[in-house]
Amino acid sequence: MSKKVLIFSLAYYPKHVGGAEVAIKEITDRIAPEDIEFHMVTLRFDRSLPKVEQVGNVLVHRIGFTKKDPTMADLRAFPLFLNKILFQFFAVYQAHRLHKKYKYNAVWAMMAHATAVPAGIFKTLHPSVSYLLTLQEGDPISHIKKKMLPLWPLFVRGFTKADCIQPISTFLAAFARGMGYQGSIEVVPNAVDTAHFSQEYPAGVLNEIKDQMGKKMGDVFVITTSRLVHKNAVDDVIAALPHLAPNIHFIVLGIGPDEEKLRKLAASLQVAERVQFLGQVDHADLPKYLKVSDIFIRPSRSEGMGNSFVEAMAAGLPVIATQEGGIADFLFDEKRNSGQPVTGWAVDKNSPKQIAEAVKNIMEHPEKVRAVTETAKVMVVEKYDWNLIAKNMREKVFGALFEKQIG
Repeated sequence: MSKKVLIFSLAYYPKHVGGAEVAIKEITDRIAPEDIEFHMVTLRFDRSLPKVEQVGNVLVHRIGFTKKDPTMADLRAFPLFLNKILFQFFAVYQAHRLHKKYKYNAVWAMMAHATAVPAGIFKTLHPSVSYLLTLQEGDPISHIKKKMLPLWPLFVRGFTKADCIQPISTFLAAFARGMGYQGSIEVVPNAVDTAHFSQEYPAGVLNEIKDQMGKKMGDVFVITTSRLVHKNAVDDVIAALPHLAPNIHFIVLGIGPDEEKLRKLAASLQVAERVQFLGQVDHADLPKYLKVSDIFIRPSRSEGMGNSFVEAMAAGLPVIATQEGGIADFLFDEKRNSGQPVTGWAVDKNSPKQIAEAVKNIMEHPEKVRAVTETAKVMVVEKYDWNLIAKNMREKVFGALFEKQIG
């Protein structure tokens, strides 16, 4: 008989998908339903979505206030903005009801600041059910703690009640210990579908994308895949453009609350014609956009890990990034990490001039770029492929959880 796991997640497919949601789907899709049957409590937001729906190997149960086809602005307005607050308690009620019916072996909370509170309460009510907390946080730890102050005792309980914590980086493992957790920690990073992101496309397919983006002979496309928020430092890349030649363009894939602010910044620096905001691109199509670009960059001010970096490495792009948070686990710089295999170009946070220098260095040293990108690609295949990560989650995390289950 298969085991049953209930996932707590603020959002899930098909809308409002980020790195955490991608991780859930990539892992659960690779575990046979005859082995583990996954259910989920998540927010609905969009009235057009069914309350209950099978998505891959996850039976999704949606709750909360809804609106027809909500925009990003709608999510931050009444009544939808109440969803994230009320989820902390409504999710417990829904999980309790579902547990009566399905008898879960374990619960899995995705991201502490989003779901540790309801998962910790559920564990208190159902101590025989094992509890896994995954740390996927990308915001600064100080910001997360400040945000959770109104629920601080319950937030701490969300850590201390866990039977296992699975951070996606050593940086987030330290966060768990700092919250007073003394139990088992298993660092399992996020990953990439290496076959998908390293695939080669016919020239005609790539030329069509180039035509859509207006790429001309001699143009250099620097690309980011990023939620448009302060922590991802898209503004620093825009600020670097005046220090670079006019043929260097910045391609921005993603949406977020800072988009208008970023457009105004590009206009004020007189580089608006060199910045393209392409919006949300389907994850399945991302490799095409990476393949027609020349450099990947995301100079994050904070990062739990960042799927986008390893996706770009799998696609064969040179990567420029800071070494904030979990990025330091896999991006090694020639000057800053002696003794490590070089996998990218590191810059300090809030340093547009360093970004410009890194771009110039990449353009001036093609032999070095070939060596670094090949090293990075090998590292991703060996350590950051979803097949390997799903195997580790099943054997090292879920397997241990089921052994700890009481009764």
